Amino acid sequence: MIKIAVDAMGGDFGLNSTVSGAMEAVKKFNDIEIVLYGDEKKINEMLTNKERISVVNTEEVLSMGEKDPVKAIRRLRDKASLCVAMTAAKNKEVDAVVTAGPTQCVVVGAHLLIRRLPQVERIALCPIIPNLDGNPRLLLDVGANVELRPEHICLLANFATVVAKEVLGYKNPKVGLLNIGSEPGKGRPVDKDTYYALEANKNINFYGNVEANEVLNSPTEIIINDGFTGNVCMKTMEGTAKTMSKMLKEEIKSSLGGKIGYLFMRKNLKRFAKRMDSSEIGGAMVLGIGVPVIKAHGNSNSFAFYNAIRQARHMVETDVIGHVLKALPKEGESDGFN
Repeated sequence: MIKIAVDAMGGDFGLNSTVSGAMEAVKKFNDIEIVLYGDEKKINEMLTNKERISVVNTEEVLSMGEKDPVKAIRRLRDKASLCVAMTAAKNKEVDAVVTAGPTQCVVVGAHLLIRRLPQVERIALCPIIPNLDGNPRLLLDVGANVELRPEHICLLANFATVVAKEVLGYKNPKVGLLNIGSEPGKGRPVDKDTYYALEANKNINFYGNVEANEVLNSPTEIIINDGFTGNVCMKTMEGTAKTMSKMLKEEIKSSLGGKIGYLFMRKNLKRFAKRMDSSEIGGAMVLGIGVPVIKAHGNSNSFAFYNAIRQARHMVETDVIGHVLKALPKEGESDGFN
């Protein structure tokens, strides 16, 4: 049985999405148990199905606007729902953690409470993003680290390669460096150094540079760079998708022909929206730590949160961390790119 810790209090909608998502998950999967961390009284009021769902009462919630996540994690490590859930993962009481809590608190909590794998040196946020060919891609880092050195990116590329194989099912996933041009000499000095480090990395299938205009029609299964670059890229995609959706709705409503055309195109437009809908994926994986952690979007509804739980279950089921540990260099071994 796979045991998944859920931070029931995290996110914009709190219990309305987390409890409903948890109940839907146990209904769909008979091999999981869910532990909800949060206000026991409020959670039990919403639980209409308690089969394979238990509750651990916690006193505090980490604020979405937390200004000092390190201080907050240390101060509330035994009280806040996210902290207690992550501590349970560290103590192997649960197999994975799912939360829609504050991003930086999730990153700091993973560092301080669960701890990163010693071979990785940095952790990364890695969402699954859509692609024109219908096959999903991995994008990292999207915000855990503003800056990363070439050796950090190389080790994260190793980790992402295993995830792409075990979670997405790619046999030999290609790694692309997100950059401002396709040629090897493009970018900042750190991008140039990273390019050659990735090229020398024997543990990955390096393709070369990938430009931002290729991200949703990517020639590679993995797109990697530092958290500043990745975050700008991801939020640009999200903002563009939302704006285009609003513009399309305005144009449809602006004329009788548009409204009539919508009646004929309704199914196509719904399929298009589904392909771009982040709630279909679940959340971003926190790569670099010894336990699967899924960071669901802060505004996740119950369907999105269910998918985040599904994603965590799949990572445990396929033993992603075990495969990563086999692939990463052991202490004293070459890291594959020196």
